[in-house]
Amino acid sequence: MTSTDIRIDPRGVRFGAAVTLAFALLAVLLGPGTAGTVAMAILVVLFLPGAIVGPQATPQSWLFKRVIRPRLAPSTETESFRPPRFAQQMGLAMAVLALVFGLANLAVGFYVFAVFVLIASFLNSVFGFCLGCEIYLGVKKATTRAA
Repeated sequence: MTSTDIRIDPRGVRFGAAVTLAFALLAVLLGPGTAGTVAMAILVVLFLPGAIVGPQATPQSWLFKRVIRPRLAPSTETESFRPPRFAQQMGLAMAVLALVFGLANLAVGFYVFAVFVLIASFLNSVFGFCLGCEIYLGVKKATTRAA
């Protein structure tokens, strides 16, 4: 199967967003000190494989496939990995910025970007609304010419 054929279970993406939400909430509650910055650094590590390969390559996906999915009914739908990969890239960028601001002890920047990650992961994990996916689809639609 080539990367153009990869279809993923959207429930796994939502599970990954819930893991992201937990770490983002922890980072925001702990603030830009050492503990909050470590939580944001963990998010950077969690986002990295998803941003490069796709959400199917993340530790959260591995956990979903091995522990959660076997306990669920078979998925009735799949989706392309591309929009969630773009969302992972956006999440990585926001998490890196929050991390940099945290390391520089600049609280406002840390909170701004950590809250961006928090809001996007909340929307996806709770409501199934992937903000990064919607941005990807909007850019794709705007840049694709009619045949």
